Amino acid sequence: MKKDDWKKIFYQSLTGFVSLALAILLFFSIRGFGEIRQSFQWLLGVLKPVIYGAVMAYLLKTPCNFLEKRILALMPEKHKKRANGLTVLVVMILTFLIIYLLMIMVIPEMASSTLILVNAVPQKMDEFANWLTGMLDGNELLQTYANTAILNVENHLQDWAKTDLLPTMQGMMGGFADTVGSVVGILYNLLIGIIICIYLLLGRKTFARQGKAVLYAVFKSERADAVLRELQFIDKTFVGFFGGKILDSAIVGLICYVFCIVMTFTMGFPNAVLISVIVGVTNVIPYFGPYIGAVPSALLVLISGPVNCIIFIVFIIILQQFDGNILGPALLADSVGLTGFWVLFSITLFQGFFGFVGILVGVPVFAVIYDMIRRLVMLGLKKHGKTELLQVHAQERQDAGSIPE
Repeated sequence: MKKDDWKKIFYQSLTGFVSLALAILLFFSIRGFGEIRQSFQWLLGVLKPVIYGAVMAYLLKTPCNFLEKRILALMPEKHKKRANGLTVLVVMILTFLIIYLLMIMVIPEMASSTLILVNAVPQKMDEFANWLTGMLDGNELLQTYANTAILNVENHLQDWAKTDLLPTMQGMMGGFADTVGSVVGILYNLLIGIIICIYLLLGRKTFARQGKAVLYAVFKSERADAVLRELQFIDKTFVGFFGGKILDSAIVGLICYVFCIVMTFTMGFPNAVLISVIVGVTNVIPYFGPYIGAVPSALLVLISGPVNCIIFIVFIIILQQFDGNILGPALLADSVGLTGFWVLFSITLFQGFFGFVGILVGVPVFAVIYDMIRRLVMLGLKKHGKTELLQVHAQERQDAGSIPE
């Protein structure tokens, strides 16, 4: 046989061996999926501080880069080497200051609101019963039904307090040690994560150079350039989405705060700060966030009266329409570019796999996957001479629009 024939046989045998090995590996992976999942969860538990630190460093990377450019422009040449450390210090101080201000504003408001809500429920029930009785005055049949329904609700609440609430509280008290242990574990992971975050921010340029060096050492220049472009696109998508979403939510929370302050002086709205924080924070969650935040906020407003609650619900609907159709697209126009169906699909899919974390990261992750598939389809259409379908696809995307929330 010729040398080329031997090479051909060798590569065919190697391909068959690798395919067989991958099939065997897939079989045992499916068969032992439970054990693999437990091992993966154990590994995630061990690496939690590193994960926390990496996530915090990634979120703070953009403000660090932005601030470092301004500090370098102001510092003299001989002190420029200290700009990176000074930047990280300033960003960490500002981050802790923002978190501290939010805590001192929200926690007291939350405690007082909870006490007001607990104390107001019996009184509001009595007021509702008296109002309903007055409305049905003269109709004994409906009045009887209404009194029976109110009595049943009160009995169910008492039974729930005895059979469900009290045992749950006892169980919580019994498991207080476990709860304290969990809190201590979370605080420990956060503390180590903050230290790791600082190290990652200080060495972010070094890590980037090292990663780039490894990339070009493993792949050829053309392939490494393609991988690098893809990584830059992924970073741009994630930074654009989360940065734009945080700014969008901050503006929504500020608008809500201004409205609540005005309504506090005119209609007696309660808890303007707490309601605005709830609306703003939950707005970070794509698609479902506005509805999640509207429910507890409406209950807090309901304390001051049903008319105020109706006014607040109408305001939230108008605010979310403004955010979804004007403010959100203006801030997130180039970040994901997914239609409403794919946004909902990505949230549903990733929530099923990863829970609340999947809700937060599902949209940008799916946007990256969608863009990869789109480019592969475009490459295939060009290869097979079907470029006219590209124009049809582009027109359909323009007509359908995108909902980048």
